[in-house]
Amino acid sequence: MSDEKQVQPHAPGGSPVAPAAAGAEPPARRTTVPAAPAERRTTEIDKQRVPMAAKPYRLLALVKQDAVVRVQKEPDDTVMTWPHLLAIEFLAAGVMSVFLLLMGIFINAPLEDLANPNVTPAVAKAPWYFVGLQELLVYFHPTVAGVLTPTFVLVGAALVPFIDRGARGDGGSARPRDRKVGVMLFTLFCVAGLTVTFLGAIFRGPGYTWTLPLFGLEFSL
Repeated sequence: MSDEKQVQPHAPGGSPVAPAAAGAEPPARRTTVPAAPAERRTTEIDKQRVPMAAKPYRLLALVKQDAVVRVQKEPDDTVMTWPHLLAIEFLAAGVMSVFLLLMGIFINAPLEDLANPNVTPAVAKAPWYFVGLQELLVYFHPTVAGVLTPTFVLVGAALVPFIDRGARGDGGSARPRDRKVGVMLFTLFCVAGLTVTFLGAIFRGPGYTWTLPLFGLEFSL
């Protein structure tokens, strides 16, 4: 006989557990079935999506990250109206006011004699700002010289910014090299106006005839 003893299994409470009968099936294991995922709703955007394999993409080049992130900003050549512009305008207005005040104090500007309807002056000229129109009356009809010409000049000067819209066509640049047409038209207006004004003021004498300014100017403000 053998000295080995058969050890019977005991339950946690200390009571022996009966061995399983021969041919009995082992207890079935309890398994956990994962829950089915929630059904995803198909939207219109999902229907319009094209699979990546079907997109006609191709690799053109590899770009470094710095080139994508960095944004090149163009230099800004504009300044704020205040204080950059208005400060200069206020300074110019103050200097001009002081200049005119000093001229009024130290420079005598006497008035002419009272008008006498019985005496015709030797030289009858309009004020300096109308001498150009008076000069045009010598060459053209009064309607052309006194009505049509001033209207053409004023309307033309007002239309210059709309005629010349600049190099980009938006009228944003005020640089002379970008507004060549406007500079040329305005220069022609100025040259024509100054020419007829100087002719009437300096080279017209008694009877509004041609004269040379050798013995003084027949001109008054």
